[in-house]
Amino acid sequence: SQQGCDPFAQTQRSKLQHRRARINQQINKEMRMRAGAENLFRATSNHKVKETVALELSYVNSNLQLLKEELEELNSSMDVYQNDSESISVPMIPLGLKETKELDLLVPLKDFISEHYGEESVLFEKEIKEFMELRQAMRTPSRNEAGLELLMEYYNQLYFLDSRFFPPTKTLGVFFHWYDSLTGVPSHQRALAFEKGSVLFNLGALHTQIGARQDRASLPGLNQAIDAFQKAAGAFNYLKENFSNAPSLDMSAASLTMLVRLMVAQVQECVFEKMTLLRAQNDFLSRLQLAQEAAKVEDVYSLVHQTMSQPHVKDYVPFSWTAMVHVKSEHFKALSHYFAAIALCDCPAPSDAELLEQEKAFLQFHVTMPEGPTLGVLLQDPEERRKLGKAHLKKAIMKHEEAMRIHGLCKILRKMDILQEVLSFAHKRSLSKYSEIDHEEDFFETGEAPDIHPKTHQKPEIKSPNFSQVKVTDLFHRLGPLSVFSAKNKWYPARRVHLMRGENGFGFTLRGDSPVLIAGVIPGGCAAEAGLKEGDYIVSVNGKDCKWSKHAEVVQLLKSTGKEGVDIGVITLQGSECPKAVDRKAAVMSSGSGVLKSDKENSRKSLMNSKSASTLLVWSKKSKRSKKSAYSGVPFTAVGDNEAMY
Repeated sequence: SQQGCDPFAQTQRSKLQHRRARINQQINKEMRMRAGAENLFRATSNHKVKETVALELSYVNSNLQLLKEELEELNSSMDVYQNDSESISVPMIPLGLKETKELDLLVPLKDFISEHYGEESVLFEKEIKEFMELRQAMRTPSRNEAGLELLMEYYNQLYFLDSRFFPPTKTLGVFFHWYDSLTGVPSHQRALAFEKGSVLFNLGALHTQIGARQDRASLPGLNQAIDAFQKAAGAFNYLKENFSNAPSLDMSAASLTMLVRLMVAQVQECVFEKMTLLRAQNDFLSRLQLAQEAAKVEDVYSLVHQTMSQPHVKDYVPFSWTAMVHVKSEHFKALSHYFAAIALCDCPAPSDAELLEQEKAFLQFHVTMPEGPTLGVLLQDPEERRKLGKAHLKKAIMKHEEAMRIHGLCKILRKMDILQEVLSFAHKRSLSKYSEIDHEEDFFETGEAPDIHPKTHQKPEIKSPNFSQVKVTDLFHRLGPLSVFSAKNKWYPARRVHLMRGENGFGFTLRGDSPVLIAGVIPGGCAAEAGLKEGDYIVSVNGKDCKWSKHAEVVQLLKSTGKEGVDIGVITLQGSECPKAVDRKAAVMSSGSGVLKSDKENSRKSLMNSKSASTLLVWSKKSKRSKKSAYSGVPFTAVGDNEAMY
């Protein structure tokens, strides 16, 4: 069975998790106090009491503020998740995992097994405990492939849990508790979708931690970081597209949009780093390309910064994240101007043969054309190149200074020595280049350099989670095939029928596998007299469980009976007493997926009966089941194919 990593191994990260959990508990307590005080404030008409409560409320609110600030500082300890290599890589932003409370499912699942399935629930304790152990392990996944697989395995098991124990109209009555990954505010819900969504969020968060800890000074490290951030973007995007009405802010559409964009920007930054790492030649065209890559990084970080500054996101995102993203957008803008200047000043003027190619590249290089001479003249005149290069450097220096200024405004970023080093190194490099090309006798006013057109050679991909890569078997498969034995189907209690073989056999036709269906009953035959009906499923023969038996196995058991006859256990699905061919078409539905239709409105209505409707998270995923399953999950094969009289 899968193991989570030891939550008590006092690594820096688990200390962080413990502190986060402790702050979460305190926030939880303060929130309860605040709710109590607010209720009292509304209810009382006594002036004196109102004053006391108002004082209490302001005290609780300032406490909450402090706790949230402490949590913010924890969420910003990006260094815990960074790599340990000596080389200088700009820190990336990883996400902390959502915490959850322990969950005891023993009683609710046992009750459901005896009430709904009519089984001896004590016989399923082992499976229930196994499921709970898996959930426990999934709370502390290790930061590697095994941790990702553990989350995937649990997520896939939830699909079966949903189909087996969550009927469309009611819930199990247990609450799933999860804390917001950034604010620590607790939320709880009865809908299993909240559990699924939170696990999916943690899958994305774990990818961000794996991406942030790669050594990006090497090519394999860079490629792994790119892969991890693309998969993180995929997990957050999948969550955004398939879940709605999340009860916690971190899973709201606005927040997930921001996270997807942040991950895409981090991929784009890695692509730029990869290019600088691989850059063998220092010719004019590769430097222009580098400048355009830097402009592309600036472009995507600007978008993230805008997204983080929106009303619903601004108060929620840690200030250090917003500052970091802002610093990076200014920093990469500066780099784009620096590489433009280097291309102009450090590369020789083109020969006639090279001119055409360089002109073509330079035509698409700037957002607006630089003022002054025509391109041909500009590129072949070293003095004109120096002039434009100087304008680019002037802009680069302004942007470096802006990046350093924003960096200085954030207490948390100021503690990040690496970031400080990278920014000041780039600033000094631009300054020294400027003084190198600056001539004392320059009388011209340095013009305004146009911005560089963003362009990348490797567009980031949003890689959706591939759930099928982790194969799981349904822990509760002993309950029987899902096509029949699911939470959404109801059946009458099993009947035991004693059959004697007549001259013409038992007098029924059988069809399908697991479970085998009585497709027809011959009027006046033994089966009809014993009370068997068309549409009954055979669940046992002579006491042997046949829920999973193949057609041939059941036939074999029936044929081997002697004069004493045979005991058959059957069940009848409620509502399947008279299957009509017309209904069959209408009922080609998802067999056993227990997943709500993609029509969000319908799914919302069907879930409205449950208490926490206002905060329901509606899981709406199109069911992708084969068209095989016809009327109420009966495996429907053409009559005559695999159907015979017995």
